[in-house]
Amino acid sequence: MHQGSENSGTTSVREAHRFDVDRLERWMHEEVESFQGPVRVEQFKGGQSNPTYKLVTPGKTYVLRRKPPGKLLPGAHAVDREYRVISALARQDFPVAKPYALCLDADVIGTPFYVMDMVEGRIFWDPAFGEVGRGERPAFFDAMNATIAKLHIIDPGRAGLSDYGRPGNYFERQIGRWSKQYLGDAEAGRVTAMDQLVEWLPRNIPMDEGEARIIHGDFRCDNMIFHPREPKVIAVLDWELSTLGHPLADFAYHLMMYRMPVGLSAGLAGLDLAALNIPSEADYVAAYCRRTGREGIADLDFYLAFNLFRLAAIVHGIKGRLARGTAASAHAGKMVAGLEPLANLAWQQAQRAGDR
Repeated sequence: MHQGSENSGTTSVREAHRFDVDRLERWMHEEVESFQGPVRVEQFKGGQSNPTYKLVTPGKTYVLRRKPPGKLLPGAHAVDREYRVISALARQDFPVAKPYALCLDADVIGTPFYVMDMVEGRIFWDPAFGEVGRGERPAFFDAMNATIAKLHIIDPGRAGLSDYGRPGNYFERQIGRWSKQYLGDAEAGRVTAMDQLVEWLPRNIPMDEGEARIIHGDFRCDNMIFHPREPKVIAVLDWELSTLGHPLADFAYHLMMYRMPVGLSAGLAGLDLAALNIPSEADYVAAYCRRTGREGIADLDFYLAFNLFRLAAIVHGIKGRLARGTAASAHAGKMVAGLEPLANLAWQQAQRAGDR
């Protein structure tokens, strides 16, 4: 979900997320190669579900991601999965922050965590890359395109990730999961377009699912760190939604930037792409197909409808939490206001795809 640049930067560690820094230092001396203390701890402001900290030492800066303290849903906040996928991708020469060590012992800081490199570079929150000169802009889009294509070319078996998710029936499982969540949340109410999508999506799943690939699940410009001076992705962040799944679903989620209105989320819809020197959606799709050895994407409208539905289901869940008083209000309230337009956009996309 797009959080906005107000969530970048660090702050002092929040009360609920504090831990024994001396105990962490002792662990790092044992587990992290060439570690030298002392450590100063700051917390990133970001709205990620896993609390994330900046560990500053005299010679080097690290990042620590941990499970949040307290009662959690089973399977959620699996930092060990994140660590596993980052480690595997680093060995495949894919741009991720270098992972150093994983700690499953809750006695160290209270919950499991891992430590990785702090990658210094640029994060762009605006999908139109407004801070970049007009002439440079296509190169930034090309860098994102090359990065997601590189991810989808990796053979999960060769990377040691053949059991990282359930192969096959990806859409059936995902549609079932998000439909159940939507239908089960009485406090959030019903949305006509969502009811229509719950019926339409299972009927229209493309026949050929192809091979399962490693998918990121939230591939957007602000989940990437770009080189400080060049149009080059040096690290992809936030792997908490990664799994084995359909690469075209993952690519279509990234491609949604072209369909999302500027006000609704991180979108490009309604902008004059040619004037901004941003590649067209068709050119962007063609570049991905060229890199992944595809002729084209026959069911693109379905993949886009599915992703818009999934996003609307997530926002609907936030609406339910808001109604129950368990969501942080300011940002959540703004997102929930976009639920109906988002659901309507998803249903329009389904109508473009038509019925099988």
